[in-house]
Amino acid sequence: MTAEQLTEILLPGKVEPEGLTVRHGAVPAPAPGQVLIRMEATGVSFAEQQMRRGRYYDQPAFPFVPGYDLVGTVTATGEGVEPGMMGARVAALVKVGGWASHVLVDAADTVPVPGGISPAEAETLVVNGITAWQMLHRKARVRAGQTILVHGANGGVGSVLVQLARAAGVNVIGTASARHHAALRERGVIPVDYRAEDVAARVRELAPAGVDAVFDHVGGRGIVTSWRLLAPGGTLVSYGSASTRDAEGSKQWPVLKLLGRVWLWNTLPNGRRAYFYNVWAGRTLAKDRFRARLRADLTQVFAALKHGDVTAQIAARFPLARVADALRLAESGTVAGKIILNP
Repeated sequence: MTAEQLTEILLPGKVEPEGLTVRHGAVPAPAPGQVLIRMEATGVSFAEQQMRRGRYYDQPAFPFVPGYDLVGTVTATGEGVEPGMMGARVAALVKVGGWASHVLVDAADTVPVPGGISPAEAETLVVNGITAWQMLHRKARVRAGQTILVHGANGGVGSVLVQLARAAGVNVIGTASARHHAALRERGVIPVDYRAEDVAARVRELAPAGVDAVFDHVGGRGIVTSWRLLAPGGTLVSYGSASTRDAEGSKQWPVLKLLGRVWLWNTLPNGRRAYFYNVWAGRTLAKDRFRARLRADLTQVFAALKHGDVTAQIAARFPLARVADALRLAESGTVAGKIILNP
């Protein structure tokens, strides 16, 4: 019997998707407190699209192994880890390192995947599900009967967000290109074509008093419009700057500009609130609280999947070795849901 080999995808620098390289090596052993996860599903997130351009605001120095999250089975445990974890299927949010056949993770950073959910289904909901849940319920604190606007309602985060919102009894207006409108209507979302319509004018028609929350991953100049569409007491949650993905210059500047706007808006006496959401906020200063919250929230998202409130939207599946094709497809903007990589 041959020993298992580690296979990982290396991002060597600012390259086209075809510039990603495959590297082989020995499977690592877990240190105390760690588990070794044999990856069963990982995915392509917007973060990796930014990272290959050197545009993700706190990415490590090149070269590194990308991969924001993963789902797999624990095949080895380090000293001090609960023995019952051996053989368990878990999900983990890692930011980098997920595009590999085997990944070392602190045991405390894993979340159990309930039975009856496949690795690919679970993978669609790790970073996207945590992000959507926390923005809806921890930042905007939406309530039944409210109306929200979700930009990119067909995207990885947007598609989960609109389903969780509908399950909470919230009215949803969602921007997307026309080809996604039928699917959005089936989910009870009122679609707006951001390419062919004046989004602000259409949203004001639908919600004359303003919306209770806006979820904006685009950033750039459009964030001002998002703020102006809020009802008194409404909440803007900004969670990215997709509009600057292909820009040159400082990768920190778009985020700093957003943070500055958010700070300024929160000083205004109009009862509206603005947040810049970062899934990693609090990890350094309050690690135990961060982990407990992440585990609680992802467990809620997995429960919503089992209950049928959320469907796992798999856009396409590729083997890890075809990551260039997967990344190209993700960047084309033509798919709905998550692109999954399997070993």
